[in-house]
Amino acid sequence: MKTESTRQSIATVARDILDQEGSDAVTMRRVAEIVKITPMAIYRHYKAREGLLAALADDGFEDLAARIARKRFPGTAAERLTKMAEIFLDHALQHPRLFELMFLREREGARRYPRDFKAGRSPTASLMAQAVREGMASGEFLEEDAWEITFEMGALSHGLIMLYLGGRMSVSTTEFRALYRRSFQRYLRGIRK
Repeated sequence: MKTESTRQSIATVARDILDQEGSDAVTMRRVAEIVKITPMAIYRHYKAREGLLAALADDGFEDLAARIARKRFPGTAAERLTKMAEIFLDHALQHPRLFELMFLREREGARRYPRDFKAGRSPTASLMAQAVREGMASGEFLEEDAWEITFEMGALSHGLIMLYLGGRMSVSTTEFRALYRRSFQRYLRGIRK
């Protein structure tokens, strides 16, 4: 019981540091200091800093997948995909440093396209690929590789988000949301039958 509560405390402190300062600021020594354990004790729970960061990213993916799975998306496949993309955007804007760790930082255990995606190991992409396949089955979308389309939509989404978060756009959050949605709609028009 104590071991699990210590592990949870480590994860909570590491996540707080990540959210406030980014992944580079998450060090084993700093986390151990805040949790009030020795730096060596932290290694009983996480073998290395990379493992701790990977666990934070995995928790982020689980949270994001749960947010998507909790929603009921009526409408066409394109409408459902648009709503899913907006959940990605909300998550990114609420947790920008976690989003960066999840999608852009090289890290231990990060899933690779296409092998891990096609094997169903991405909790978020699997949900989107399912909607893409449903759109193809209903005749709404062209018959293409559903995983390629899912990966391309992710690249569009994540690229726009990171350009915005990286200060490469001089637009308000409201204006960015509108651009993001328009971009996604343009992409979806390109795969429609």
